[in-house]
Amino acid sequence: MGDDAQLRRWLFLSLVIIRGATSEFAAAQDPYQLLRQSGDGFAQVEPGRTFLFPQDHYPHERFKIEWWYLTANLTGSDGRDYGIHWTLFRQAMNSAPNPGGWQSNQTWMAHAAISTPHGFEFSQRFARGGVGQAGVAVTQQNTFEAWMDDWLWLSDSLAPFPGVLTASTDTHRFKLKLEASDDWVLQGKNGFSQKSDLGQASYYYSQPSIDIAGTIWVDDKPVEVAGQGWLDREWSSQPLADNQAGWDWASLHLSDGSALMVYQLRHDSGEHYLSGSWVSESGEVTVLEAGDVTMTPQSVTRLTITSAVGGDEQSVIKEIPLDWCVRVPKLGINISVTTDRPHSWLATVFPYWEGPVVVQGSHQGVGYLELTGY
Repeated sequence: MGDDAQLRRWLFLSLVIIRGATSEFAAAQDPYQLLRQSGDGFAQVEPGRTFLFPQDHYPHERFKIEWWYLTANLTGSDGRDYGIHWTLFRQAMNSAPNPGGWQSNQTWMAHAAISTPHGFEFSQRFARGGVGQAGVAVTQQNTFEAWMDDWLWLSDSLAPFPGVLTASTDTHRFKLKLEASDDWVLQGKNGFSQKSDLGQASYYYSQPSIDIAGTIWVDDKPVEVAGQGWLDREWSSQPLADNQAGWDWASLHLSDGSALMVYQLRHDSGEHYLSGSWVSESGEVTVLEAGDVTMTPQSVTRLTITSAVGGDEQSVIKEIPLDWCVRVPKLGINISVTTDRPHSWLATVFPYWEGPVVVQGSHQGVGYLELTGY
């Protein structure tokens, strides 16, 4: 990853500087500062919004930050477990109307990661908007398309499903068919997802029940896979408060056919902001507020993280909580969330841990865990 990763990082930061966003360059040492910066001048997230589909599957350029985030737990024809995640991020560099073309004020970043029994591999890409290199748009055939270069999610309709997603890392790649209903889960209060007591919020909806089948190539060796996926859609202009370091998030498919999403945004004071949702097998949604759920780390794992700085590789030790207890007493949920894939660290411009997890306790299941700001 050395020189190539460093080159991509500087290309991205150079793009930021060219667009005049010098504060973003200052945030390079703490990239999550971008999510804490004021969204003044951009559209603001307010309660009471009516979601419209399929329109809301597409970019909301008046907001500063937006993402399309897919994770999947898959079982191979070899009987072993695999995981993938693919994410497309959009950021507006200023609040002016987007002039389009080479003057576009929209930038894009994408991540692809593949977890196999043999290891973990990820890749990141960057693109400017307006020139066809990346985006989310309606095709000439009147279908949904999300892409960066040759990473492509193409559907058969104006909605993301049914669709096919193809992406690759350095030595792995995948092609997956995605199928789901048009029943979307509006997170928080009808899609208004509050992130702090100070008012930070996002618009947030999910598709927790995606049937996935396809092929993963590991070192050019194909493995047929099938399983379940989860899509998160979110946009905001300031999703984090100044005193929030990052978040811990889990999306879980439980063996009784239900789905659970929980997250906490970590405050410097230790008083974290929690939220989530539970979707029954029949599709009934229960919103979880701070008093309904707890997420408690049970232990930390010491990981040696190697990254390129100034052309030289440097290593640091990070302590990451990879063993969690999640409780939702009113639903009878008391579970442990653990992983046997501890080395799922993405040393990207926005570094974070993301990998497949196993659920045990009152319920069994699988899912994905994301940890940022460590």
